[in-house]
Amino acid sequence: MARRIGFLIYHGFDMLDLGGPLAVFHHAELMRPGSYALSVASVQGGPISSSSSTTVLSEPIAAALDTLIVVGGKAAKTEDRSNLIRCIRSIEARRTTSVCTGALLLAEAGLLDCRTVTTHWLVASELRDRYPTIRVEDDLIYVRDGPIWTSAGISAGIDMCLALVEEDFGTDLSKSVARMLVVYHRRSGSQRQYSSLLDLDPVSDRIRLVLGFARDHLHSSLSVEQLAGVAKLSVRQFSRAFLASTGVTPAKAIERMRVEAARVRLEDGSETLGDVARAVGFSGPDRMRQSFKRVLGQVPTNSKSSKIKSRPKA
Repeated sequence: MARRIGFLIYHGFDMLDLGGPLAVFHHAELMRPGSYALSVASVQGGPISSSSSTTVLSEPIAAALDTLIVVGGKAAKTEDRSNLIRCIRSIEARRTTSVCTGALLLAEAGLLDCRTVTTHWLVASELRDRYPTIRVEDDLIYVRDGPIWTSAGISAGIDMCLALVEEDFGTDLSKSVARMLVVYHRRSGSQRQYSSLLDLDPVSDRIRLVLGFARDHLHSSLSVEQLAGVAKLSVRQFSRAFLASTGVTPAKAIERMRVEAARVRLEDGSETLGDVARAVGFSGPDRMRQSFKRVLGQVPTNSKSSKIKSRPKA
């Protein structure tokens, strides 16, 4: 029997929060006929206007679903929010999920109490302040806590839905869907919402060039002399310019980039710690462990069980 997936929309929803996740399940159904039955629904059905003024025709939300997906967006002033929250509370679903700011609606419905969740970094503080019993992991792209799945913005919703497909029908189907959508095969939930390069965000074109070079040559030694040569500056000039532009030393920036690259490779689970360490430029597993502890506050693991950050509710 096909698994019923219901996308709950409302006036002011974000089209991208709907379109990306919907495409994942649509292509999964095309590749495995009979796997999913999809519906774009609202509280009462009918035309629903998105935040971009595009109108989507919806059907009334079903009372029972395999998976409920509450999309993100800002409800328009005409939206009866109380009806929306009552609707979310009333739906029986094996899994309840949200994309982006949809987590705020799940929280208001009381479905996230005492759970670990994520949402778009821009509203993470609001979610944390309004609902103190919820543990908000605002640095992750998606989080699973038992039957509750939450994701950060837009593209993270695609990653979460690929993970849902993988849970339902295995890795092969999830990979095939990712390939069809031309996306990286499911970033794991523990991946950060934004990269070290975005964190550093240098103003100087010279320093941007250096960071791009470093990203492509992490396996090399990347000495300060080599990096200064890329910037066409003396070592002293380069060190000062790099610190002024990024707020960290070249050594600290390279360490962060290596830890980030290693973390992604380890989550795949197919390489040993030693292989990963050497591939991203660490001298060995011990040095990589030290850097992980310093940057992330935890030691590295390549256990496949760590792919999805999960803290089941007691």
